[in-house]
Amino acid sequence: MQSVIQANELTKRFGDFTAVDHVSFQVKAGEVVGYLGPNGSGKTTTIRLLLGLLQPSEGTATVLGFDVQREPGQIRSQVGYMSQKFALYHDLTIGENLAFYAGVYGVRDRKRSKEVLELVGLNGSDREFVGDLSTGWQQRVALATAIVHKPRLLFLDEPTSGVDPAARRSFWDLIYELVEQGVTAFVTTHYMDEAEYCKRVGIMRAGRLLAMETPAFLKSEAVPGIVWEIGARPLLPALATLEAVPEVIRVRLSSDRLRIITETGVTEEVLQSSLRTVGITPYMIERVSPSLEDVFLALA
Repeated sequence: MQSVIQANELTKRFGDFTAVDHVSFQVKAGEVVGYLGPNGSGKTTTIRLLLGLLQPSEGTATVLGFDVQREPGQIRSQVGYMSQKFALYHDLTIGENLAFYAGVYGVRDRKRSKEVLELVGLNGSDREFVGDLSTGWQQRVALATAIVHKPRLLFLDEPTSGVDPAARRSFWDLIYELVEQGVTAFVTTHYMDEAEYCKRVGIMRAGRLLAMETPAFLKSEAVPGIVWEIGARPLLPALATLEAVPEVIRVRLSSDRLRIITETGVTEEVLQSSLRTVGITPYMIERVSPSLEDVFLALA
């Protein structure tokens, strides 16, 4: 399968601060790759390096076979980029925004604009002003402007930030509809649940790529033990008690319960006994499957 992104020891420094630290990975054609990490972890800087908007301090990268330092123009003409803040003109209509970006990319066929609006669910809405739209509908307009020129590769930077769960789910359906048409998608997010939609997930922290694998592989290999959910009252004393148990690797709050990782030999009876010694009787102890949040905390 053809590689559409190839990064080798890609590094970007701003003075003494290293935003991207010797990152290496590849993305194959037709993949949906999630780039997961908290704000400030280097996700957006990675995209800007791959688009040729920033020059790397070290390392190399190619996108669609073009060198990011020598051939940024060829890259940007063949990729779609949806930035975090939706680069839209709020005092223009949906149709006018789309026409502007179509002109930027040299798209003269008006039928393409109609096709794109229908694809993102905005057919018949082209006369509405962008400034009057909800964040979820602005998200769709931003995607339309990013795909109007039929790009082979999409960079989507935190595309669902600030929208409700239903709009997020709907947006991922759109991404997969585009992938079925031959597009490759590289999506940054800080939502752990969204990474489950991706074929592979890269986990970033403090500029470093900690891992890039399938969600199933990461959950089976990166979590160093058994994951449990425990319901107990009072909750904080229960947390403090379990933190002191030698076989417990990590304890954290998860809603109104505790989520813990233990060594593989630990049983439910061991956890119950530890809590009862301090007068806490748990009302629930359940072994559960690891999540990507467990993976992130284990790696980070």
